[in-house]
Amino acid sequence: MSIMNNSSHTPSCYNNTTTSYKYNPDSKNVSYSATATTFGLISNLIAFIVLIKSFRQTKNNSRSFFLIFLGGLVVTDFMGLLVSGSFVISFHATRIDWTELDPTCHFCNFMGMSMVFYGLSPLLLGATMATQRFIGINHPFASSSRMTKRGTISMVLMVWFIAGSISLLPQAGFGSYHIQTPGSWCFLNMTPKTSDWTFALLFSLVGLISIATSILLNTVSVVTLLKVYCGAERRQRSRDHEAEMMLQLILIMTISTVCWCPLLIYILMSSLNLPASDDMLLFFIRIATWNQILDPWIYIMIKVCKLRSSLPRQLLPGPILM
Repeated sequence: MSIMNNSSHTPSCYNNTTTSYKYNPDSKNVSYSATATTFGLISNLIAFIVLIKSFRQTKNNSRSFFLIFLGGLVVTDFMGLLVSGSFVISFHATRIDWTELDPTCHFCNFMGMSMVFYGLSPLLLGATMATQRFIGINHPFASSSRMTKRGTISMVLMVWFIAGSISLLPQAGFGSYHIQTPGSWCFLNMTPKTSDWTFALLFSLVGLISIATSILLNTVSVVTLLKVYCGAERRQRSRDHEAEMMLQLILIMTISTVCWCPLLIYILMSSLNLPASDDMLLFFIRIATWNQILDPWIYIMIKVCKLRSSLPRQLLPGPILM
């Protein structure tokens, strides 16, 4: 049942007259949240170790730049699961009433900012990686002469800065965060108030434009690579490492699209007052969370496949000297 009344003393992030919600702690959700969070954290940790080893072994500049982006993506996914999982698991395990623990909305606002930051960062990083690969494949000489490791790290930091700036907008009065059913997490306050629906619209559009940019640029890059492999240019320079990077990028893009589009489209419809079921928000959030869990397995499985393909050659006997 709802724990909120319509009192004027109720903080805005808990006021049930803005975004309605139901306080509904369920012990069954503890096992699901704990299992998904633990599995995701371990997966990202393994992926980070794999990326560090690959970065130390690679001698190709474009691949090392790509691995820096992947490292930023893994760190983002790991921290996103750690922060959101800590809040959700503690709620379901202790059945905390946020209105008593956090009457000033500090925790609620922090979790709302975290959800926006760790939601937009992977999508923006995916679009940035697609842009970097597009330039690297279609304009390789210009890319190799201008791109540096320090510049790549700066681009990752810039993406985090942009996502962080957007997440902080409600603190400046543009939009707000509100507790959501079942009372374990906070997210966008999607109300008819101009600042609220505009902020929700901004979040959805940034996410959808990032995904669309990734799809467009990755498609062009794949077409270019196919032309190179099928043409005479294949003799001039090897593109095997670029094909591998594009495979990883395509898989990242596919997972992001499948996991995030339902939520982003739902938020877009809600902000524009189009018909959208309130009961679907939690379901779409859970689907989006799986993006952070599935991403690391792309790097892990590709590394396993590479090791398996190289294993027979290592086991072959050396030449017999006569």
